[in-house]
Amino acid sequence: MKDVIDSAVEKKRMDELKTVKCMIEIYCRGNHNRKKGELCQECQDVMTYAESRVQHCPHMTHKTFCAMCKTHCYAPTYREKIRQVMRYSGPRMLWRNPIMTIRHLLLGWGMLK
Repeated sequence: MKDVIDSAVEKKRMDELKTVKCMIEIYCRGNHNRKKGELCQECQDVMTYAESRVQHCPHMTHKTFCAMCKTHCYAPTYREKIRQVMRYSGPRMLWRNPIMTIRHLLLGWGMLK
């Protein structure tokens, strides 16, 4: 049973990282004129930081996504940067990756686990 839970949590981590990476790439491409799949140093730093936060998240088994979490594990500067990324990328995600966007919305509404 524990293996099933660990597997589900790991899948959730990977899905969250894919979503964050996609959003950061959209932001970097639109604001820093980078090619698709390429990040500037500033955005790469944000991505590396986000990866470390997701990998060490103690609430992954029951949380929806970071913005809804009671524990803010992002340092204030990174929290503001990720907000900028989400604000810019969120509306554009529907066009770039509609399935990921719908899944993210359903997760946020508590319709997926």
